[in-house]
Amino acid sequence: MTANSRRATHRSPVIAPAGPQDTVDGVQASYLAKPREAQELVELMREAAEREETVVARGGGTKLDWGLPPSRADLLVDLSEMNHVLEHSAGDLIVRTEPGVRLSELQTLLARSGQRLAIDEVVPGSTIGGVVATGLCGPLRLAYGCVRDLLIGVRVVRADGVSAKSGGKVVKNVAGYDLGKLYTGSYGTLGIVTEAVFRLHPVPESRAWVTTEVSSDDEVVRAIAAVTSSRIVPAALEIDRPATGAPTELSVLVEGVAVGVERRGEEVARLLGGEVTISPSPPSWWAALPGATTVKIATTVSELPAVLSAIGERGSSRGAEPSLRGSAALGLLYVGLAMEAEPKAVAAFVTDMRVMCERVGGSAIVLRAPARVKEAVEVWGPVGSIDLMRRVKDNFDPTHRLAPGRFVGGI
Repeated sequence: MTANSRRATHRSPVIAPAGPQDTVDGVQASYLAKPREAQELVELMREAAEREETVVARGGGTKLDWGLPPSRADLLVDLSEMNHVLEHSAGDLIVRTEPGVRLSELQTLLARSGQRLAIDEVVPGSTIGGVVATGLCGPLRLAYGCVRDLLIGVRVVRADGVSAKSGGKVVKNVAGYDLGKLYTGSYGTLGIVTEAVFRLHPVPESRAWVTTEVSSDDEVVRAIAAVTSSRIVPAALEIDRPATGAPTELSVLVEGVAVGVERRGEEVARLLGGEVTISPSPPSWWAALPGATTVKIATTVSELPAVLSAIGERGSSRGAEPSLRGSAALGLLYVGLAMEAEPKAVAAFVTDMRVMCERVGGSAIVLRAPARVKEAVEVWGPVGSIDLMRRVKDNFDPTHRLAPGRFVGGI
């Protein structure tokens, strides 16, 4: 059966014809389902498998235009009603949550116990399911790692409607596939998460952002080296350059007990030199993605001076006029290009950066972009492990019905 025959035969209260707003990166869904619990999702997935329907999951809907458009979206599964925190074990620093819980709301709940999930809300309105699906992290990755490092257990529903579990309320996973790591950043192409278990951290007593302005790429690198080679142990170190030729702001976050934060903040200020501000609040640009088109660039720290220089020079020469920000201490940058940037200019700039980054094992991925830009540029770019990724996809979703075409290599 096809999606067109569903109207006459399906009586589930959680499913209805999709509306004009139920699209995935411009692809109209045929039907919309809103499961209220995991078992309803299991039944939906089993029926979709019988009908050979494609399925795309939606959380807060904030990143549905990331990656590539799906080749088909017969059934759009909205997880917004699976929005319960199932367990918070404060003594064990563990939380177990459904995918529709908003990250901001989870943080508010955890804060009542003096705890937090050390993941920044880079995109406002993000849900736990969306955070896992895209694997997006913010500045705190420097000290606490990324989503895949904090996720210690996961329960998913596979394309055939079978529920599977990996990990749990312990740090160590069993041998074989580590489902948490596989599902993190897979854009819903391997299964739909119904539960996620995370390791938590205490909310720090005090926080301070030490911010300065630097005028050259060499000075940026020198400042990063001075801080990261010291005993400061920053929680985050970010840079922001709003335009080519503009000064770069560098901001260092230190956390801990109040007396220690004050002392470490002063030490960071000494290391940075020049005019420095110390504030209990972050800069306005902190933990936000730049540009209507956002290109994620990963490189080695040793190549950072050359990459920083190339972003400005090649962006301007191509007419793309980039801005940038990101975790430079980890070699991870987000380049922003304006909505009015010509698609050919964006494509040429991305190609230039890929050639440069791939020489050192890095990458340049277009996270988000207007449709006209996506038509001109390969979003994901070449991936050396694509054959392995295809084998994993074939194992988890043999009929390729989950978010088909959204991920690397059309997976």
